[in-house]
Amino acid sequence: MQKTTMVNGASGRGAERAVGERSGEAAGRVAATIPDPELVEQARRRQFTAEYKLRIVQQADACTQPGEVGALLRREGLYSSLLSAWRQQRDAGALAALRQPRGRKKAHPLQADNAKLRARAERAEAELVKARKVIEVQGNVSALLAQLLEANSAGSEPSSQT
Repeated sequence: MQKTTMVNGASGRGAERAVGERSGEAAGRVAATIPDPELVEQARRRQFTAEYKLRIVQQADACTQPGEVGALLRREGLYSSLLSAWRQQRDAGALAALRQPRGRKKAHPLQADNAKLRARAERAEAELVKARKVIEVQGNVSALLAQLLEANSAGSEPSSQT
């Protein structure tokens, strides 16, 4: 026989729980569908595109009735300081500049070919310097061998004449 307890007017198995605590089944369903707004893994700043900023500023400028701008900001989840900053950016022409793609401009195809040819020329020049050194060393070795042969042949001639 199962023991049932009565807490806060609830009865049945497992009815002892803290006030506000839900049953496991109900809590599982709620947690699966609605994320907990108080627990954020890592806070991230919101980023708005230039098109979005311009659209909101245009909508705010089109508002004529009192309270329309506030309703727009509430609907979009924005602060009035963002709207005034975006208006300043629009007036300074910054929003038009933000539409341009970010990063470096793509290099001209001839620049890539030019860089390849320069690298090839540098490698050829380095090989030429090495080849000249090898030729110089071979010339020095040849000269030394010629001197040694002359010295040997000069040293052996007097002995053969006697």
